[in-house]
Amino acid sequence: MTSSRRSFLIGTGATAAAAALVTPGSAVADNVVGSGRPDPEARRFTLAVIPDTQYMFDMDRGDSAPLKATLQYLVDHQRSENIVFISHLGDLVENAQKSEIDDISERFEVLDRRRVGYSVLAGNHDVPDSRKDDQRGRTPYLDRFGPQRFRHSPTFRGASADGYNTFHVFRAAGKEWLVLALDWRMSAKGFDWARSVLAKHPKLPVVLTTHELAYDGGDGTAAMSDYGRRLWDELIKDNDQVFLTLNGHFWPPARATMRNSAGNEVHVHITNYQDRYYGGGAMIRLYHFDLDRKTIDVRTLSPWLLGKRSLNPLERGEIELTGPADRFSVPIDFEQRFARFDPPVLLAPQPVRDVLVKGTVAYWRLGEGLKDLSGNGNDLVQTGLLAASEDHHRFAPSHHSLFFGKNGYLSTVESAPLNRQTFERGYTVELFLKLPSGFNHPWCGLFTKLAPGSAAGKTGDDPSEPIATLNVAGGGQLQWAVFPRNLPGISTNWGHEMDYETWWHIAVVNDGVHTTLYVDGSPLLRNPSTPARGISTAGDPWLVGAYAYNRVVEKSLHGWIGDMRVANRPLDRSEFMRSRAARTAGTD
Repeated sequence: MTSSRRSFLIGTGATAAAAALVTPGSAVADNVVGSGRPDPEARRFTLAVIPDTQYMFDMDRGDSAPLKATLQYLVDHQRSENIVFISHLGDLVENAQKSEIDDISERFEVLDRRRVGYSVLAGNHDVPDSRKDDQRGRTPYLDRFGPQRFRHSPTFRGASADGYNTFHVFRAAGKEWLVLALDWRMSAKGFDWARSVLAKHPKLPVVLTTHELAYDGGDGTAAMSDYGRRLWDELIKDNDQVFLTLNGHFWPPARATMRNSAGNEVHVHITNYQDRYYGGGAMIRLYHFDLDRKTIDVRTLSPWLLGKRSLNPLERGEIELTGPADRFSVPIDFEQRFARFDPPVLLAPQPVRDVLVKGTVAYWRLGEGLKDLSGNGNDLVQTGLLAASEDHHRFAPSHHSLFFGKNGYLSTVESAPLNRQTFERGYTVELFLKLPSGFNHPWCGLFTKLAPGSAAGKTGDDPSEPIATLNVAGGGQLQWAVFPRNLPGISTNWGHEMDYETWWHIAVVNDGVHTTLYVDGSPLLRNPSTPARGISTAGDPWLVGAYAYNRVVEKSLHGWIGDMRVANRPLDRSEFMRSRAARTAGTD
């Protein structure tokens, strides 16, 4: 490659800056309070967890204000933090007294009135005789928090015959999730019931909540208690659906990752703050699920203290806990983790007619042939070696691609109408691309005009550059560089650095004046504001998978290209090739 312009652009800092990530529950989100409902389709959502509140409901020694503040916070932040469900982990009260149960029951009525999905379960302090299992019969707890309480709940789906074990189903990220809320001591009947619930809902990922399961075995690493080992052996390990367990009872907090019988990870988390200031101050855990980032971000905070106007010395250190046991992230590829019991739906290929939107002038399904499926005669011819593949973007219309191994490319036939197209009213170029691991072949072309700018009478910049080129620079950066009809020199769009071994949808859209570069339907930053009208032409072919300098093909692509489409008008993002499939999958 010989080009002074390339050297100049590299010297100006072409590497894209990383965008700052704001997770739900950040300071920004906390300032957005409203009464809206959560979004069940958003791929970021929050599960709120309330551990032992027993010291706040201890006969005449308690104080219900912290829990009242916590529950109101969760109601107020349902929309801003997309809180889809709330789980209490037991030991609601200290002495299992009716007066204590009545008091905390009244606090939870704010959730009932707003029809917020939540679960509770009995801890050892919630029942008169903790030596008895879930066959203990009627108690003040069961009178207030039994199945009858949830008859109007949007998430309650059923309870064991004894009433002490319940399950709930909430919708988030466009799918259903199941929460098991299990008594502090389950009987054989309780275990049978729990297994039956899982068997009847075999495709739902499960969060298992109970009061006792694991304790801190040292250095913040969770270890199973004797009863916890029974839960693991009889219920958790052989039910691959259970990916996260939450329990209180013990302190300090701790966590561990275990392997179930299927070899998959189960995340075991203890959360309990009753040993801290003011009995924990109704401190909560917020589990922020982000399916796109394949991560659960965990925060621990006290809404009660957040809302206080003045704080004493002890309170200042308890507003939010940021140690490694209290603020952390759990990497989890949700699709991969759930694939064994809920494999992802493989979308069927789209018929060609669905892809030929108005204005389509060329459409190629690379890996299936070289014919222009738009019917406009823009067929391709092959030079060098290329390999057909079934690897494809999950939202691509076809399920094939073509691998370019640095020594082959395609070009439009000499008679192709596309060669002479000037796109006076705008254009769209889109394709699916994947770069291999260790990609080190920068400035290889994706879609390039063979003719240089000089062939169209251009004198600005480097006239030996191609009239138009979409290519990949170092680090996986995208570049669209074009000699527009109204300018003597080059107009350039720059894109971000793309991950390797990942399929991307790329689109260049010109509205007749300005050009915008998109990746996976998202507009990128570095798009020029100077008007760039049309594409100059000299009638030469377009190259697919190669770059040319002064009509000499210099660099072929190293990577895969799937479907490609060119339109003689600006397409809306809803018309992109990925859009229909993405909407069907609920991710667009």
